[in-house]
Amino acid sequence: MAEVQQLRRGNMYEEDNRLWRVLDYQHIKMARGGATIRLKVRNLRSGATVEKTYNSGARVDDVRLDSRAVEYLYTDGDLYHFMDTETYDQVALAEDTLAGVVQFMKDNTVVELESFEGEPINVSLPTTVDLEVVWAELAVAGDTANNPTKEVELETGYRLHVPMFVKEGDTVRIDTRDGRYVTRVQ
Repeated sequence: MAEVQQLRRGNMYEEDNRLWRVLDYQHIKMARGGATIRLKVRNLRSGATVEKTYNSGARVDDVRLDSRAVEYLYTDGDLYHFMDTETYDQVALAEDTLAGVVQFMKDNTVVELESFEGEPINVSLPTTVDLEVVWAELAVAGDTANNPTKEVELETGYRLHVPMFVKEGDTVRIDTRDGRYVTRVQ
């Protein structure tokens, strides 16, 4: 059991026989009243996102997931296929299980597969990934006021805004937690 004020983004807990992952955490203290904890959580089995509110001091069942290294192999449109790097067993996961990570995965990327009681629940990426720019807007000479950016598309199809000096063929480092540009990789 864990108190709700100890939960943070990324933590998981079980309530009403459902597994929940914390997406956002807010601690709200009202004058003369008790504190409340507002969580935005995702049901790991159905993918539904809801907001839950708890009184300070409420307890939930914390969950520990088993983790193992797997390599992303390919997608056949509906399923994403992974291979265990130790046993060479293959696992196929639906796209809704991989919400928020698909745009950062390319073939042969090693990720952590998290499972609960033998059921694959989630895939955790490294904090940063390096991806190649396949398309970039043209930079306009003299457009340098107020830290200008331009849109690019990466090899996985993900689009984001980067500094003007990034061009097609460059490799950029992306923070997988929020999808932001970190740096250009030489």
